[in-house]
Amino acid sequence: MNILERNRQAWNRESQQGNEWTVPVDSATIARARADDWQVVLTPTRAVPRRWFGDLRGKDVLCLASGGGQQVPILAAAGANVVSFDLSDAQLATDRMVAEREGLAIRFVRGDMADLSAFEDAGFDLIFHPASNVFVPDVCVVWRECFRVLRPGGSLLSGMMSPSLFLFDHDEVERTGVLVVKYKLPFSNLTSLEGAEKQRWLDSGEMAEFSHSLDTLIGGQLDAGLVLVALFEDNWTDDATLFNRYAPVAFATWALKPASNVVAAR
Repeated sequence: MNILERNRQAWNRESQQGNEWTVPVDSATIARARADDWQVVLTPTRAVPRRWFGDLRGKDVLCLASGGGQQVPILAAAGANVVSFDLSDAQLATDRMVAEREGLAIRFVRGDMADLSAFEDAGFDLIFHPASNVFVPDVCVVWRECFRVLRPGGSLLSGMMSPSLFLFDHDEVERTGVLVVKYKLPFSNLTSLEGAEKQRWLDSGEMAEFSHSLDTLIGGQLDAGLVLVALFEDNWTDDATLFNRYAPVAFATWALKPASNVVAAR
């Protein structure tokens, strides 16, 4: 199975159907961002602290798998030099639509978040990467690529879904209203589903998702050479998932590429 192509087509459909992460911001939001009144999210609901960004004006920012006309144009309106890099043609098209509507200079590149070969070493001051890494099999490759394209002293801001979220069949939870552990971690549609359930997923065209351990989500960043600066957890809504009643569904990290060589402690 070509996972990249399946997920590209699935996100294109989500964009056409108005998924909440595909709805572009309005002109009023862009006007506020130009006046330095803005916020963006890496996780479902909690705004990223502004101190994580520093002064955005003139910074070279890679929005990694962050298309959909939301974070990308806001960061550009706030003064950053933004590249939008996304697998989905439709999500990039939405970013481009907002950019043209608002007169924002944004560069658009389509590709796989685990392959940043389109970019030179040390080309960005900041990478903004929402919780889209659930769609890549090996998140450690993403962290290594991020480290490579960051300048020394540059920041990686990442959103991640809680590994525990993938213990459950959320369609079944929605039908029954009961949380019952079903899957062994790490989860993958390719290996965790069986029989009729797997066939239904194959026929649906829905995107392939992958859970990741804390060892790869956080430890993988450290192994890549990054240094963890800050972390926060986030909830969603009970309508989005019943799991939300009992534990945070996501978290975000701020990591730095050291300005000089640092020996990893791991």
